[in-house]
Amino acid sequence: MTALRAHARGDDSLLVVESAPLPTPGIGDVLVAVRAASITPTELGWSSTWTDRAGRDRSPVIPGHEFSGVVVGLGPGTTGLGVGDPVFGLADWYRDGAAATYLAVEARNVAGKPLGVSHAEAACVPLAASTAWQALFVHGRVRAGQTVLVHGAAGGVGVFAVQLARSAGATVVGTCRSPAAARLLDELGVPLVLDVDRDRFEDLQPVDLVLDFVGGDVGVRSWPLVRPGGSLVTAVLGVPRGRPRPDARWVSFVVEPDRRLLAELARSIDDGELLPLLGAVFPLSDGHRAFEAKRGGGVPGKVALSVVAED
Repeated sequence: MTALRAHARGDDSLLVVESAPLPTPGIGDVLVAVRAASITPTELGWSSTWTDRAGRDRSPVIPGHEFSGVVVGLGPGTTGLGVGDPVFGLADWYRDGAAATYLAVEARNVAGKPLGVSHAEAACVPLAASTAWQALFVHGRVRAGQTVLVHGAAGGVGVFAVQLARSAGATVVGTCRSPAAARLLDELGVPLVLDVDRDRFEDLQPVDLVLDFVGGDVGVRSWPLVRPGGSLVTAVLGVPRGRPRPDARWVSFVVEPDRRLLAELARSIDDGELLPLLGAVFPLSDGHRAFEAKRGGGVPGKVALSVVAED
């Protein structure tokens, strides 16, 4: 098969399109003919990208944990999906990803694709929207009437977080870094948008929930804004520094794949309740440019790789 492979940790320039072995679906797997994949700009620096679960090196590696495509094969014991099904899902952290013409993935991490959007749009959903949903409802325990501050609100995860928070009846404040991002958030109905290069979010009134999808010192700077009984939830690994807050929660988490959640997200998209926001699409042959574009911060939403032309 054809695949985008990385040969050195963290170095986008060494991403090359080349021939790779066709994966064989194992027990409980499906084999997917990938139509589109989506990338996370930091994934080439993750330890799980370069090793298996036993810590053994598995380079060269194929990036891309979000995908959309069509089932073309079933592993032993696989149920719930059939050959020919259009699907989307989340690839395992410790296995090769979806930036390739074929992907072997656990069936429990795959659900029927939302039918009202393209494969490229669908590929932008599984990791990003699942992270936003779990941040809000599992870890943040958001309720109607609360105020939620979303850092990185125009990013791949943030655009889903602001939509889900508003649909839950929360008031959303979003931070971003560019006029284009601010315009996007305005279109999504975010009533207060702050440009972190010009505005001080530290001057906001206390909020019930902070979602940090940026990292760095943003969480620490936001910690005093959390109202007593509130929470700060970050999908960027980190722990609070400085004075403890026994009256507030700090949660750092990694998203958990969930087929039922993916199915619910697909329903929400097809019903018009949730909008995938695709910032740019690159052909698989330009995979290194996709990483560069997203890491540069100038592309709101998600970046997708077109692996095979749309059906």
